[in-house]
Amino acid sequence: MPPRLAPPPENAVTLPVRPIAGPRPRFFWLAVIIGLAAIFAAYANHFHNSFHFDDAHTVVNNIYIRNLHNIPRFFTDATTFSSLPANQTWRPIVSLSLAIDYKLAHGANPLWFHISTFFWFLVQLALMYLLYRYVMDAAEPRAANRYIALFTVLWYALHPAIAETVNYIIQRADLYATLGVVAGMVIYIRFPGLRKFGIYLLPVILGAMSKATAVVFGGILLVYVFLFEEDGNWNRWWPAIVKSLPALVVSGVLAVMNIKLTSKTYLPSVTPSAMYWATQPYVLMKYVRSLFLPLWLNADTDLNPFTGFSDPLAVVGLLFCLALLAVGFWAIKRREHRPIAFGIFWYFGASAPTSLFVLSEVENDHRMFFPFVGLMLSFTWAAALAIYNWIEKSPQKRATIIRTVQILTALILVAYALGTWKRNQVWRNEEALFYDVTIKSPLNGRGLMNYGLTQMEKGDTKKALDYFTRAASFTPNYPILEVNTGIAYGVLAQNAEAEAHFRRAVALAPEDAQTHFFFGRWLSGQGRTQEAIAELKTSIQKNPPWIDPRYLLMQIYFQQGDGPALKQLAQDTLQFEPGDATTQRYLASSANMRDPVSAAEYLAQSEPSPDNYLNLSLVYHQNKRYQDSIAAARKAIQLKPNFPEAYNNIAADYEDMHQWDQAIEAAKQALKLSPDFQLAKNNLAWAESQKKLNVR
Repeated sequence: MPPRLAPPPENAVTLPVRPIAGPRPRFFWLAVIIGLAAIFAAYANHFHNSFHFDDAHTVVNNIYIRNLHNIPRFFTDATTFSSLPANQTWRPIVSLSLAIDYKLAHGANPLWFHISTFFWFLVQLALMYLLYRYVMDAAEPRAANRYIALFTVLWYALHPAIAETVNYIIQRADLYATLGVVAGMVIYIRFPGLRKFGIYLLPVILGAMSKATAVVFGGILLVYVFLFEEDGNWNRWWPAIVKSLPALVVSGVLAVMNIKLTSKTYLPSVTPSAMYWATQPYVLMKYVRSLFLPLWLNADTDLNPFTGFSDPLAVVGLLFCLALLAVGFWAIKRREHRPIAFGIFWYFGASAPTSLFVLSEVENDHRMFFPFVGLMLSFTWAAALAIYNWIEKSPQKRATIIRTVQILTALILVAYALGTWKRNQVWRNEEALFYDVTIKSPLNGRGLMNYGLTQMEKGDTKKALDYFTRAASFTPNYPILEVNTGIAYGVLAQNAEAEAHFRRAVALAPEDAQTHFFFGRWLSGQGRTQEAIAELKTSIQKNPPWIDPRYLLMQIYFQQGDGPALKQLAQDTLQFEPGDATTQRYLASSANMRDPVSAAEYLAQSEPSPDNYLNLSLVYHQNKRYQDSIAAARKAIQLKPNFPEAYNNIAADYEDMHQWDQAIEAAKQALKLSPDFQLAKNNLAWAESQKKLNVR
C-alpha cells in the first residue's frame, strides 16, 4: 500500500497523478530487496572495525557506561559522557545506548556497537523513504515516485560520506539526531490527527538528547508547512508559524537544555569566531562537491580557518551558498519544484548548528550525515523532473530513456557502494585510518602524530619519533604530541629528552590530567616514586573520574606496602566506579599489607598476569632474592611467551649472581624480541664486558 498523505488545506492545489507510471509494483519490491542486499554487501566489511578518535574517551575509557546503574545520571550529569572534561557535552541517549551495548558485548568489543549503530541506520533509511514519498507526492503525485524515493534512499545509504558516520561509533550521535528529525517529520505528515497531542515531537526530543543538531526540527517543519500545507504563499507565513509553533517552542527549549546541561568544563574550540564563520561557506561548498565526488573523504583534515571573508576561497564559498539559496527560493514558485526548495533549506538548516557554533575543527566528514538527507532529495527530484520533461518532449523514445536511466542509476549505486566498501577498509584500524589521513592531510600535525602512535604500538619507535618530529613542525605547542614524544624517547632510554618533553607538556597544559598522568607513569618507571606520586595525585585532582591514574597510584602504594594510603584511594575510587574488580582487590589487600614483597605476592596470586608476575620479579630483585625473581619472570613468560621485559629481568638477576653466560643468553633473547630495548642492550654489554674481565 502506498503511503497515505495528510489531507491538503482548503487553499492547496491538488495535482492529478501523471500518466508516466514506472514499472509494475512487483518490480518495486524486487528493487527493494536488491537495494537491501546492496546495503548489507557494502557494509559487510565494517562490523569488526576498531574504535577511533573520540571513541577512546567516550567508550573505551569511560567508566560510567560500564554500569547500567549510571543510566539516570546520564540525563542530569554531562560529565558521564566522556573521561575528558573538555569533551563532556550533554548526550544522554548516546551514553544510554553505549551502556547497553557495553553490557551486551561484555566489554568494549566494537562488534556489538557496530551492529547496534547499523540497526538504527536501517530504521532511519526506512523512515527516509516514507518522508521522500510524502514530499514528492505532495509536490507532484506520480506512481513512479516510489522508485525516485527508493533511489534517493539507496544513494544516501551507499554514499561513502555516510560511511564516515556509520563507522565512527561515537558519532552515532549524528545518526540518532537525524533519525529523530526524520521520524518527527514522518509522524507529523502521516498522522495529522495526532498533531494536537504532540506525538511527533517525541522522537525529536530523543534526537536532541543525542546531539543538539536536532533542535533545527522546528525550522525544518516550518519550511515544510509553508511549502506544502500553505502552498508556498508568502501571505500565509503566519498560519505556517502557528502550525509549527509547538515544534518551534520545543526546539527552543531543547536548545536551552543542551546549553545548560553541558558540563562547564566543555571546551568546543579556541578558534576565533570570525575566522570560523568565514570558513563555513567554503566548507558547505566542499560538502556539496563530496555529494557527487566523494574522492577526498578524510577523517582529520588539515583545512585551517580563513583569516576573514576577504580570503578568495571564503568569497567563492559565500557566492556558491548564495547561489544555492537563490535556487531554493526560485523553486518555491511552482509546487512541483518545491521538493528542491525543501531539500536545499534542509541542507542549510541541518548545517546551521555546526556552521554557526564555533567548534574545534572547521569541517568534519560526519557532519554531512544530517544535511545530506535534504540535499539528495533536491538533486534527485531535480533530475527526475528533467527526465520527465525529456520523456514528454520525446514520447517515442520513452522506453529507451527509461532503460538508459535504469542502467545509469544502477551504475551510480554500484560505484558508490564500492566507494563505501573501500572507505570501510580505511576505517578498519587506527593504522589504516591515519595513514589515509597523512596522505590526504600532510600538513595535519595531529594526523601525523596519530599515525606515529600506530607505529610505536608495532614496536617501530624510531619511525614513530620521525612522525612526531614532522608533526611538531605543524603543531609545535600541542601538549599531547609532547607527551607522546616523551613516551617515545623513554622507550629508547633517552631519558633526558623524554623528561624535557614531559615537562613541556605539563607546562603547555597544566590543567590537563593527561599530561600529569603520563609524566607520572614515566617517573614511576624511572624509580622516581615520590615524584610520580605527586604527578598522579595532580592528575586525579584535575580529572577525578579518570581511572588510569588511580590504578597506577594504587599499584605504587601496593608495591610500597602503604596499606592506609591504598585503602583510602581504593575507597575513593569505588565512589566513582562501584563494583570495580581491580579496585576491590586492592582494597582487600590493603587490610593485610605488611611489606612490598607480600603485596606483590598477593597481587600475583590473586590476579595471575604477565605484568603482575613481572612486578613480583622486580620486587624480588630489589630485595636480592634473585632465584625467586627468575622464577617469577619465567612464570610471566609462561603466560606471555614474547615478553622481552621478563627476559631482561632474568638477565639482571644472573648478572647480580655473576652468572655471565646465563645473563648474556637472557639479554640476547630480550633483544631478539625487541631489538630497540635499551635496557637489554645495556645488560648484554655489561655481561659481555664482565665475562671478558673474568676470563682474563
